Amino acid sequence: MSPDADRLQDLIEAARTVLPFTGAGISTECGIPDFRSPGGIWTKYRPIGFDEFVASQEMRDESWRRRLAMDREFSTAKPGRGHMALARLYQTGKAPAVITQNIDNLHQASGIPDAGVVELHGNTTYATCLDCARRYELAWVRERFAADGRSPDCDCGGHVKTATISFGQAMPEGPMRRAEELALACDLFLAIGSSLVVWPAAGFPLMAKRNGARLAILNRDATEFDDIADLVIREDIGTVLSRFIVH
Repeated sequence: MSPDADRLQDLIEAARTVLPFTGAGISTECGIPDFRSPGGIWTKYRPIGFDEFVASQEMRDESWRRRLAMDREFSTAKPGRGHMALARLYQTGKAPAVITQNIDNLHQASGIPDAGVVELHGNTTYATCLDCARRYELAWVRERFAADGRSPDCDCGGHVKTATISFGQAMPEGPMRRAEELALACDLFLAIGSSLVVWPAAGFPLMAKRNGARLAILNRDATEFDDIADLVIREDIGTVLSRFIVH
């Protein structure tokens, strides 16, 4: 293990409250493709904005076609070493919660309860009605989409969409408020697998750092916050975090 990984362990052990913040990089070893890297989802498909989804049946159909085509990746994925390590930090009381930009539900699958996962960008493993907020399981959507290739609507007439936050869609007030509270209360902010370029989510590590917390960044590529971080590690996430699974 590298000296930087040893340093991270020292920071975690010395911290009173560790706040993990995760992006797509923690899930790539689980078979979940990321969005921004070369070969990522957004290099293959132009994102469908929220306004487009609401305004166009064609865009709703295309959105669900894409999501259902990726169902194998999401439905078969299991938590990786990074997820299990963070679950251990949560279970031992070192981390009060995990803030995530991810939509894959893998933190919950690792053993962290829903209340301990702050999802800034929603969750793609189920759907909701945009009007009445009724929850729909993907099997229901799949059955109806297979029948006529059209995005289904709710019984109330509202459009049914994956429970994710699309471009142009308002950020969820509750999770954003809780993420701010957690960022201001921690003394070690641990950014893992995030490019830290998607705002407003990227503001939380900066908020924590300005409030006196130490900032550690574990990511394959450089980020805009590397210069202000107390520690930057550009190594394999699962390998670096795996030591915390059993400790």
